Amino acid sequence: MKKVLFKKTLFSLLLLLSFTIGFSQNIPLSKYAKISVITCGLGNETYSYFGHTAIRVEDPINNLDVVYNYGAFDFRTPNFVAKFAKGDLQYFVVVHSFPDFINDYTYEKRSVFEQELLISPELKQKLFDKLNAVLLSEERYYTYKFIDKNCTSMVVDIINSTLGGNIIVKKEDTDKTYRSVLFPYFKGHFYDQLGTSIIFGTKVDQLATRIFLPFELKNSLDETTFQGHLLAGKSKTLLNFEKETPTSWWNNIYTYLFILGFVIVVHNKIVDKIYLLILALMGVFFVSVGFYSFHQELAMNYNVLLFSPLLLILLIFSIAKNKKWTYRFAVLHLLFLIVYSIFMINKAHFLIVLPMIITSGFVLVRVAIRNKKRIPIII
Repeated sequence: MKKVLFKKTLFSLLLLLSFTIGFSQNIPLSKYAKISVITCGLGNETYSYFGHTAIRVEDPINNLDVVYNYGAFDFRTPNFVAKFAKGDLQYFVVVHSFPDFINDYTYEKRSVFEQELLISPELKQKLFDKLNAVLLSEERYYTYKFIDKNCTSMVVDIINSTLGGNIIVKKEDTDKTYRSVLFPYFKGHFYDQLGTSIIFGTKVDQLATRIFLPFELKNSLDETTFQGHLLAGKSKTLLNFEKETPTSWWNNIYTYLFILGFVIVVHNKIVDKIYLLILALMGVFFVSVGFYSFHQELAMNYNVLLFSPLLLILLIFSIAKNKKWTYRFAVLHLLFLIVYSIFMINKAHFLIVLPMIITSGFVLVRVAIRNKKRIPIII
């Protein structure tokens, strides 16, 4: 494995060096050169749930067959997790040999599709020069944004800038929200689906008019015209694998329903408090991330109506045996729950959070009943 990694690193360094030496000479592509958009299939690792986009430049005369990849990042970056959460992690462009690139996806058993751009030799040269200019400048680094700046949107931007206009635009699902578009990609990864559903805020409820996913670009290229003809040729399948949907004894809806059902059925004060504490701490996390992070997808998170940080105050009053204010905060959160439920009815993630809405309703009603001031009966 180390030997393979060394060879790939050496190749990238030698290729970069050759570009550096030859860039001032404006490396000419031959008339046989092809430039293609590469779309890679979905995987079961978090980073591969949505697929991948890259650009291939192939020129047999110049013995050139390379892939430009806008999706690289360095795990060794200081404070990697904090930077990723904050939204200022730097991604960058790298170049691979096509054989190494295709071998990686063969190993991962992920499909690879290719769409050749049907553009003039002059535009191919212009795009190739732009890719190399980016690779050899500070522009190779960019701040990753889940929707607005990723491996797919960056490819769209550099091709559009080469063509001199907003040529590649989204062709399908423009009447759906980003949240609705994303939801099916988590098949077989239930808790990832649940987690992204509750941590994303209002931005992902906007209409998904921008291309931000690899297969959106692939499908849009099939219908995009340029100068009176299709911009891309018919998609070719370079690798074909059926995506294997993983199974897990715990990462599924059944454990989720079992845990929530246990909270409802056990009818225990301690269990109720633990449940409310978990919701409260998640709410504190959501609010903190919303203020701390530059990711616009995490801002304005209305899910805090369910995961309310104010539940911590309810728990403090409950532990202090202040029945009056415990009751009031329980009623307040029941009102939050009603508002949240109404607001959520037309949202893509309504059904996945509905069991938590029901469980929270049961728990809060129990807390309110336990702490409601009894009306004395006078005989």
